[in-house]
Amino acid sequence: MSERKIDPKLLEILVCPLTKGPLRYDAEAQELISDQAGLAFPIRDGIPIMLLDEARQLDADSAGKGGPVS
Repeated sequence: MSERKIDPKLLEILVCPLTKGPLRYDAEAQELISDQAGLAFPIRDGIPIMLLDEARQLDADSAGKGGPVS
């Protein structure tokens, strides 16, 4: 299965809907991570789902590390 890529220009303009802070792209998990909010927003079919109701809460161990979230 090929990994989907997200447009780098899109990443430059997207921010966390809660904190308005930067997002980090996790290609392996296909998520956009907000370290400030401790949330992971899913990317489905190449489209970021930036709804708080769809976000996954990060556990304290993986939030803010800068690496992929498992």
